[in-house]
Parts: sequence; structure tokens; C-alpha cells
Amino acid sequence: MAENVRKLRKERRLTQEQLAEVLGVTTGAVYKWESGMSVPDISLIMEMADFFDTSVDVLLGYKSRDNRLEAAMSRLNDLIRTRDPKALAEAEKIRKKFPNDFEAIRCCAAVYSFYGVGNGNEENSRRALELLEQARLLISQNTDPRTSEDTILGDMAMIHEMLHEPDKALEIMTKHNPNGMNSDSIGIILATQTDRVEEAKVYLVEGLVRGLFCLVNSFMGEAIILCREGKYSDAQKLMIIGRDLIKGIHRGEDWADFTDKLSAVAYALLAYTCEKTGKHEEACKTLAKAAEYVHRFDATPNYGLAELIVEVNGPLLTHDTLGDSARETVDEAIRYLKDPGFTKLWESIAESPDEAAEAGIAEPEA
Repeated sequence: MAENVRKLRKERRLTQEQLAEVLGVTTGAVYKWESGMSVPDISLIMEMADFFDTSVDVLLGYKSRDNRLEAAMSRLNDLIRTRDPKALAEAEKIRKKFPNDFEAIRCCAAVYSFYGVGNGNEENSRRALELLEQARLLISQNTDPRTSEDTILGDMAMIHEMLHEPDKALEIMTKHNPNGMNSDSIGIILATQTDRVEEAKVYLVEGLVRGLFCLVNSFMGEAIILCREGKYSDAQKLMIIGRDLIKGIHRGEDWADFTDKLSAVAYALLAYTCEKTGKHEEACKTLAKAAEYVHRFDATPNYGLAELIVEVNGPLLTHDTLGDSARETVDEAIRYLKDPGFTKLWESIAESPDEAAEAGIAEPEA
């Protein structure tokens, strides 16, 4: 306010004495206002605002802001991105203003978790647990399909783990582990913080296989999209990682299992990126490799994963939605590329992969 009074007075080219005369006060009073030593009464503030043709808000330096939940959480996210400690105070304001709103409480819990687990602050971590528990009671308001009571409990388990409370973390995660979503976390806690090694192996293998398929699906899906967008070099880098990931998880023996089916698709997509980047001979050889995996799997179909480099206890069966045979699966994956020329190339190579790898195939017509 002191700065605003001084600024407005000077804009009117008034001295302190002249402003004092207008308001009926002493020059000393104006001096104290402008130096921040005191503030005028509300009646004088209103009179000054009228005299300077402005509002009381502007004179006081107050800026109203959007305090609706969406805007408040946007400001909160901005504070978190810069690790501004003001985020905690802002979270408390939101919590008090929206005490019965699931989204608000869930967001505030995330803030306390960020400044608790991330900074090793036990008090903030405990506060995050309280807010997550409160969010569970409000879960019926949730509209985000990615959030459920299980995901909230998973967050709580993670905090307990960071607080060096593995038993509490394990109790929560083992009771709430739909489709093995927490298996990797359960396994790592058992392996590092308890002596339950054999039990840890079961969960870790489940987590590894689940993670493998998530990664492979993501790599292949993203590669197809990149190819459709003409970003063949990027797609090629992605598929090389995917191919090596599948190969790396397998023992490398001569017998087949489900990873051969995955490898066939990976090599087929990799071949497409070679073809589209002008490496026709390499594309043919890579397609021939895909065909080898197709023939090997389809000769003795095996939907198990017994040949992983990790020990699998008991039967572990898999499936995909692209086709019963490896040939059908690769055909379907290539169909998604929507390239008739490459489809024709694949069909010609798939019948005789050995000959194609040795001699190459004539480049298909555009």
C-alpha cells in the first residue's frame, strides 16, 4: 500500500503536503503511510481510492485469484514443480476449503507424500497417510478410471515402506494385489527387508513377466504409431530395444516358448523400419529372422515361459489377442501398418525364410 500511495500521488504531481490537505490530515501522516510506518483508517483509504479514481483493492495491492478447486490445484502443481515449500501451506488451504472433496484430499495427500517420502520427513509422510485414509472414505466421488481404492492403498504401502515399516507395507499390498499390480513391490521388499527369499521369488517372477508384457506391448504399439507418422528412425530405435529385451529375458536355448512369438513380431516391425529407411537387404534378412521364429513356434506351439533366465515355479501360461499361431500374430501386426507393398514382401519371405536370408528379395513395387 505504501508504494501504491506514493506512486499514485506522484502520478498526479502532488506533494505530500498537497495530498495531506486534500484528505484533511497532517503531512506527517502521509509521510508515515508512504514509508510503511502506519496505515490510514478505512474511511481514508476509501476516500483516497475515490480521489485517485481507483479501487480499494488496487490501492491495498490486493489481487483476487481464482480459488476454484481446479485453479487451486493448478497453482499447487506449479509450486511442486519448483519444490517451493509454500506448497504445503497451499495444500492446507485447499484441504480446509474442500474437506469433503475426494479430488482435493487426494491431491493434498500427494503433496504431503512428495515432501515427506521425497525429503525423508516423517511428519509429512504421516500426514500423507492420514489424508490417503480420508480419501478412501470419499472414493465414491472418484471419476478417474486410473484411480481406485487399490491404487490409494498402494500409495499408502509405499509410504510405510519409506518409513521403514515393511510389515505394514506387505500387509496392505498382499491383501490388495489385483492382477499382480503390486507383485514387483512385494517381491523387492521381501527380498531386501526380510528373510523370505523363496516367497520373494514368486512375486518377483510374476512382476517381471507382467512388466515384460507391459513393456513389449508399449514398444510395439508406439512403434506402429511412429511408423504411421513417418518417424521410422525413432520406431527403429524403439524396436531394437524391444527385440533385445525379449531376447535378453530368454535363456537362448534351441527350444521354443511364447517369447518366440513375441520375437517374431518384434523382428517384423524392425524389418519394416529398415525397409522404410532404405535398407531393403537388411529388411529382407530381418523378415527372414521373423519367419524363423514363426516357423519354430508354430511347429511346436508352447504358451509357457519356462525358459526365462529367472526360475519359474509352476506353470506360467500366456496368451495374446492377435492370433492363435505366430504366423497369424505377425500377419495381424503387419496389417496394422497399412502398407500393401510390405505385406507382399512379408508373405513372400514367410514361406521360405532361409532362401530369402541368403539371396535377398527383389524390392517390391511402390
